Amino acid sequence: MLHFINTRLEELIGAALLLVMASIAFINVLVRYCTNLSFSSSEELTVNLFVWIVLLGISRCFRDGTHFSMSLLYAALSKRLRFFMDVFSFLCSEAFFMALCYYGYCEVYDEIDLNVVSESLAIPVWLYTISIPLVSFIIMIRIVQNFSKRLRITLKEEDVL
Repeated sequence: MLHFINTRLEELIGAALLLVMASIAFINVLVRYCTNLSFSSSEELTVNLFVWIVLLGISRCFRDGTHFSMSLLYAALSKRLRFFMDVFSFLCSEAFFMALCYYGYCEVYDEIDLNVVSESLAIPVWLYTISIPLVSFIIMIRIVQNFSKRLRITLKEEDVL
């Protein structure tokens, strides 16, 4: 399981979803061009798949340590303050995605309980919103992985603590 999560899981899922989105858009263009009809309901699917891709991109950035950061301020700090900023950033990020995971789970549970379906395609809405708790959990794992890697590097340096 851990080996699979350490692979490029985000890129594989994201590429598959992007292929589905591009196919839907291409088919929509062909149908509109050839028949003067439109699959306007397909927009619902592509917008919701885009949310999945964005969350997977966030997970990838946390995995690689390429997420947005204030590196100018961070570079100006001493090694000790950098260490404490890393810990603070880790705690804030974990708390945020833990809350997002919890409230995403609550939303999915409510949508299943209320049997909510989408307006145009009549797909159960929880199939769209399940991405929030699932990918938030993966993001939390990626944050821990990145923090442990940074912590090992920081502790190898002298005069950190």
